[in-house]
Amino acid sequence: VADLWWVYSKPVPADSRELWTLFLQCSCITALTGGLFYNWMFASLEYPWHLSAAASISFSLLLLLTLFLVHPARCVFSMTMPTLGTKQGRKLLLSTCVVISVVNITPNIVNNIQTILQVIKCICKNSSDSLLNSTALLQAASQEFGGAIQDAVHLFTFYKPMDGRFKFSSLQNTSSIYQKMDLAGEKISRDFLSAEVLVKDSVRVGNRLVAGFSMLYLCFESAWYLKNYLTNLRFDNFYITSRLERLAVGRKAAHLLVGSSKSLIRPTGLRLSREEGVQCLVQALLLTLALLLLLLLVAMEHFAFSVADAAVARAAQFSVVPITLHIKYKAKIGILPPFTKGFGFPPEEFPLRDFEQNYHHYLISSSAHCRISPPVPPNPSVLLVVGLLFCILYSTVFLETYARRLCRKTAASFFPSWEEKRVLYLYRKLARRQQKE
Repeated sequence: VADLWWVYSKPVPADSRELWTLFLQCSCITALTGGLFYNWMFASLEYPWHLSAAASISFSLLLLLTLFLVHPARCVFSMTMPTLGTKQGRKLLLSTCVVISVVNITPNIVNNIQTILQVIKCICKNSSDSLLNSTALLQAASQEFGGAIQDAVHLFTFYKPMDGRFKFSSLQNTSSIYQKMDLAGEKISRDFLSAEVLVKDSVRVGNRLVAGFSMLYLCFESAWYLKNYLTNLRFDNFYITSRLERLAVGRKAAHLLVGSSKSLIRPTGLRLSREEGVQCLVQALLLTLALLLLLLLVAMEHFAFSVADAAVARAAQFSVVPITLHIKYKAKIGILPPFTKGFGFPPEEFPLRDFEQNYHHYLISSSAHCRISPPVPPNPSVLLVVGLLFCILYSTVFLETYARRLCRKTAASFFPSWEEKRVLYLYRKLARRQQKE
């Protein structure tokens, strides 16, 4: 591995064997990167497969020529791998979490809300239908009651009453009501569908913009680090490396490294400086805020599912409401005393026929014929994937410092002569500080 890295980090291959070794290394790296780039565009950014394939092939060929011919480009590309563990890598992973959450959770929320609306529509339709059918009960009762009155007075031939039947008109044409309810339900469904499509499109476009910007900034940050490393001797130069130790031992000044242990750290050690610790804490707080927002979206999905599930279960358990219409009629006809005395009839009351009848009806709120889609439960795999990605994100917060140290080690392996100058500069700086003290 050390020999392969030596060939890969050399500016110019020494012979044909190293040249072919470098070409094979660049080819393997390019093939792996092109496959990951295609999967990233097709699966995560949701580009068409032909566009993803064309972009990945073009990117792979360009990357192969760049890595094989340009030595600093190999260094920048090698530093992008540990840079993925820094802030830009977290942005890419965070955008992936947002896309996975929104694309998988938002449709479930919309579907569960539509289920609730379907339950409400079913209850309203069946209740109104049952209520309108109750008018037929009133019509039948009025007909029988009017007929009873008409039959009760048929013996009085000297008095012919008019039609004693009640006239009761009921609303029989319910098609207009159902049509309005269907139109309202379709409009609500179209509004929810358009909102879902708008959210998905916005998230897709936003994710593509964030991903493209993050990749460009990732390459820019690696190139910026290499530029500062090659032009500024003070940039990121406070590590006790093996070269610095050899230089101090060779000049019999090993005590310089012992006395400066508070200001210098070892690149392979676990100790963090104060500035590095504060930066890790700030990044962890920002990441926690993003996690809380995603958890709020997950809580909305669970709440929508619980409400939809309860609505479907309660709608199936609605009891039928019985309605009883009780009509009791009792009347007498009395002849006035002056009239009976004048004709010689004794005062007498003639009872009419009593009428008492019960009419039964039932109000139905739900029906098995209603088209209600079942509520969609939350997908636990989505929460598991998001949780694993956030574990990786939290780990990158504390690994960012070590990723930067790896970037420095990579740059030092590509430019060993410049690393010697940086080590010599740091040694002289420590020596001048000791002389002042």
